[in-house]
Amino acid sequence: MNILLIGEVNLDIILQGYRSYPAPGLEVLVDDFTMTLGSSCAITGAGMVRLGDHGSFLGKTGDDFSGRFCLERMSALGLDVSRVKLEPSLKTGVTVSITSPRDRSLVSFLGATTALTAAEIPTGIFAGFDHLHSSSYFLQRGLHPGFEDVYSRAKTSGLTTSLDPACDPGGQWTSYLDRVLPHVDVFLPNETELQAITGQADRLAALRSLENGRTLTVVKLGAEGAMALDHGEPVCAAAPAIEPVDPTGAGDSFNSGFLHCWLRRRPLLEALRLGVACGSYSTRGLGGTGAQPTEAEAWAFLEAFERTEMTST
Repeated sequence: MNILLIGEVNLDIILQGYRSYPAPGLEVLVDDFTMTLGSSCAITGAGMVRLGDHGSFLGKTGDDFSGRFCLERMSALGLDVSRVKLEPSLKTGVTVSITSPRDRSLVSFLGATTALTAAEIPTGIFAGFDHLHSSSYFLQRGLHPGFEDVYSRAKTSGLTTSLDPACDPGGQWTSYLDRVLPHVDVFLPNETELQAITGQADRLAALRSLENGRTLTVVKLGAEGAMALDHGEPVCAAAPAIEPVDPTGAGDSFNSGFLHCWLRRRPLLEALRLGVACGSYSTRGLGGTGAQPTEAEAWAFLEAFERTEMTST
């Protein structure tokens, strides 16, 4: 499948293994750090390339060390970055991720993330692509007024579409999203995002509140796996019980596995299971792209976990 990814390009600085979280005026130590490719959209795209798809990225970044570092890494991972524009007047976004094996906190400078607008995405760009994916919806502020138009044009051009909202640091959880979702085939929030967007604490109620006859909403549940509705009934996939090294980008790798299956019209449960396998597998390395699996590796990993579960019971 030929995937067009429209999104942010940013650098991740991962501070790993804190023993206490930093409070104002105090210094804490961590075990390690890594400087690597960030960008939810780029991590999803890299994961899909690893699974056997072709990914092309469209976006903006600063013409600086961070931007060139990210593009070099994206290219090394197999992404086509010829549609990424380096702007001397912009600074590349940077995220500092303070992680433990179970969770992470993020501090971000958005920089060029907010710069891309719908007017810079011509309709002709969709030719030759099968699917459009974008992530970090709430961070891409320049696109907010035009996201609906971009997705509508992609659908008219024959593409299927998917969207990962990611976090809204402003806490508003709207910004034209209700206009965009009717043009989205697969919506990929995590549980916190789903609850904030819908105002529903119950997973099933939240999923049902987003049903519009077109959009499949898949909620990522972290260590619990993932869930979606099939004709109104929940379909769930459990996650392997593993000790993660770094959870950075696990949800983006889930997107890769799920979309890889879904685009091939495989059963919903199979798509959920591959998504969970890819997301879980990715936590075994540092950074979002440090341990993304091939499809064979993902299935072998999940099947080994399931055999262990059957033996223990």
